[in-house]
Amino acid sequence: MAREDTSWDITPKDMKKVIAQEKYQDDCLACKVTGSLAFIGLGVYSYISGMNNLTKQEKVILKSKSPYRMGSRRLGVATISATLVGMGIWRALH
Repeated sequence: MAREDTSWDITPKDMKKVIAQEKYQDDCLACKVTGSLAFIGLGVYSYISGMNNLTKQEKVILKSKSPYRMGSRRLGVATISATLVGMGIWRALH
């Protein structure tokens, strides 16, 4: 009895070859550049706007009874921004 569907007869060697080929077909240079610049730009924007907002609201924040003072808020803004920039760099290199 002959098998009509042989698409399931894939060896691990064939899988590695197909995955390697798809890696280059799915990710064009323009997509990579656009994605990495978008992440880097978003990280820079979030840092600048976040720090500006903290500076404007500093008196209100210090008067509030919140346990989160300026240092922890600045750390949060810097962490989010650095993560976004890091994602952009990773996207550009991989």
